[in-house]
Amino acid sequence: MLDTLKRILGSEQQRKLKYYEKRVQRINAMEDDIARLTDDELRQKTLQWKEVIEGIRRYKQGIEAIQEEAFAVVREASKRVLGKRHYDVQLIGGFALLDGNIAEMPTGEGKTLVASLPSYVKALEGQGVHVITVNEYLARRDFEEIGKIHEFLGLTVGLNVPMMDRGQKAEAYQADITYGLGNEFGFDYLRDNLVNDMSQKVQRPYHFAIIDEVDSVLIDESKTPLIIAAKTTVSAQLHHVCAMLARRFEQDVHFTFDLLSKTTNLTDDGIQEVEKAFGVDNLYDLEHQTLYHYTIQALRARVMFKKDVDYIVKDDKILLVDMFTGRVMEGRTLSDGLHQAIEAKEKVTVTEENKTTASITVQNYYRMYPMLAGMTGTAKTEEKEFRELYGMDVIQIPTNRPIIRKDNKGNVFLTKENKYTAMLQEVKERHEKGQPVLVGTTSIIQSEEVASYLDKEQIPYQILNAKSVEQEVEMIANAGQLGQITIATNMAGRGTDILLGDGVAELGGLFVLGTERHESRRIDNQLKGRSGRQGDPGESTFFVSVEDDIIQRFASEELEKKKDGFTLNVDGKILNKDIYDFIDRVQRISEGSNYSIREYTLKLDDVINEQRNVVYQLRDRWLASEDLLKDLMPLVDGHFDNIMKKYCAEDLLPEEWDLQGLNFEVNQCLADTTFEPELTTIEDREDLMKQLNDTTEAYKERLKPFLQNEELTGAMKRACLSAVDHHYIRHLEQMTRLKEGISMRRYQQEDPMRLYQNDGFELFTMMYQNIERDVTRQLAIVANQLFEAQKSAKAAAEIAMPEAESLETVEGK
Repeated sequence: MLDTLKRILGSEQQRKLKYYEKRVQRINAMEDDIARLTDDELRQKTLQWKEVIEGIRRYKQGIEAIQEEAFAVVREASKRVLGKRHYDVQLIGGFALLDGNIAEMPTGEGKTLVASLPSYVKALEGQGVHVITVNEYLARRDFEEIGKIHEFLGLTVGLNVPMMDRGQKAEAYQADITYGLGNEFGFDYLRDNLVNDMSQKVQRPYHFAIIDEVDSVLIDESKTPLIIAAKTTVSAQLHHVCAMLARRFEQDVHFTFDLLSKTTNLTDDGIQEVEKAFGVDNLYDLEHQTLYHYTIQALRARVMFKKDVDYIVKDDKILLVDMFTGRVMEGRTLSDGLHQAIEAKEKVTVTEENKTTASITVQNYYRMYPMLAGMTGTAKTEEKEFRELYGMDVIQIPTNRPIIRKDNKGNVFLTKENKYTAMLQEVKERHEKGQPVLVGTTSIIQSEEVASYLDKEQIPYQILNAKSVEQEVEMIANAGQLGQITIATNMAGRGTDILLGDGVAELGGLFVLGTERHESRRIDNQLKGRSGRQGDPGESTFFVSVEDDIIQRFASEELEKKKDGFTLNVDGKILNKDIYDFIDRVQRISEGSNYSIREYTLKLDDVINEQRNVVYQLRDRWLASEDLLKDLMPLVDGHFDNIMKKYCAEDLLPEEWDLQGLNFEVNQCLADTTFEPELTTIEDREDLMKQLNDTTEAYKERLKPFLQNEELTGAMKRACLSAVDHHYIRHLEQMTRLKEGISMRRYQQEDPMRLYQNDGFELFTMMYQNIERDVTRQLAIVANQLFEAQKSAKAAAEIAMPEAESLETVEGK
């Protein structure tokens, strides 16, 4: 079955490639004619096509007709502006993107130039194209380089990076093509849904996006949601005390730590230790909830987050490190007090805590685009996830020149020391003959450990990690020179080619040595791909040990069973042939675990996503409303209905009704009108409901003269937005707490996710009812002020009128 499926998918890919190749042949056939056009004539093509597309209702038919010529025009513009001519395989990659797929192209195949083709064609539709990269350097580079091609052809180009003001961002989004960081596009979406006026929004409706390093953006980063948070005060002293307490705890005595799931919990002894330290009787009492929260975050900070792996300390600050790129995540902090717990652990200044005001997962953000496309060197291993979540197929684009890099199986050692000793010998031998070496590591601490071994032999090197990111472009560019040794954390999204220096090809090209298997094969493949670009010679290998983190985390028990059967040489190398299968299997287990985390995160956010859409649509309707009072009436009706259900439920007898409570709450929500039910005429609930409806209808009738009143509309718009934001922020906090306890729900013999959905819906219903209540009450308050002002004005006019009549009489005489 699986083999049959693979054959079907493989033949489908070949069919697409053949179709694209025919289109490329037609582009090549028109190249001479396009080359004879003047610069103005090339630009004129853009205007002509925009007019054609504008006049065609069925876009696809119109675009199909111009795609090939448009590609030919972009290729010619690139030759004139950048001196670069698209290879045929780059045109094929362009068509794959244009069809909303992922073009898998190895490092050095010129993915940046590929994106210039579909972005131009889709920009002709006039609805905006987003070209998304993984860091600011790449965004600026593409904007400045590829943007020249599009500007030459008459399109506008924008750049979206952090720290831009609202006006700059709005201008960038209005451009035909906008380059920028993926996270920044997501944060702008969240910020747009926190504005108090439509004019403050910067984005326009989504149309088409091309994501560079698509696997890094949609897979690696998708475990962490995008969060906008407001600062709240914290107890720095309590964080420090809890950090001191956590340092004293012993694993398996005071706490447990599951390495596989990376979760930690207090034991009974640990709980007693906390209660003793703070002098409380029961840590789980509601009044001690904050104390428990601070303690568990201090424990997580101690056992789950490692310095120079998950974060670095710089200038009295904790800076988070992206485990997939090795870069510092500027401006990113952990929420819910965890960041402050790490600050206390490292004894740096404890900052203010972040409280979530808006959030969205990476997956749900990008699924808002009607059409997505992506580029990367490594996506095939995750093709199922791309297809199921985003509807994108992975098209493996042929290379311009054959890859001749030699990829070795590598060596597996018993200990880390054996591994690093062998690594040192290998690097030393390569260095002595002048061959450049790139040593790939998975963390800052590991890169510094590798460096310490080279220091022993006084071998010169350059080290590239989150601490040296400012020099990364120059260091990567020089990594292919004679005798150069570069130690680097993960190479995902580095975006700079390693060019071979003079004489290096004769020595075998760039030698890549990975010192640990990553949690994903894709990242390993990206490291290998730094060597052997564009037909260059090269070589790669991995030196790993069974003490490496990935083995200890995902296969420690299996390893213990295998150890006695290992055959070793004098250097500690494991000679068993099945050891490579074992390492590969562990890596697949790791990938499966990470996939499960992403899937779980998305399922949780899918619940909130529906709620978020309701809230954001409500905000937008109020912001854009030309008749706000009319739009608010359903909320008013909803609140009065809720009051009836609360005090006079359908299953209650009339004598059980709380009429006093009903009257009080109803009258709180009325202006210049009073609800006074005539009890003698009420026989059942329907009679009471009719009297309430009559009263509320009379109230709404009294409001009609104020429907276009700017004072009332302005005040209510501010009140409505304030109410929805206040209650939605509280709701997000409640959903977070609900999420934290979801793992314990399995003991109820029910599906925890179903319980989470049901409880989440109940919380959302309560939130929405609170919004209805606040809006209805605020409307009554503002309306009362207007009614009082109206009465005062009328009274003043009546007083003035006799005086005016008296004057007229005198003058008449």
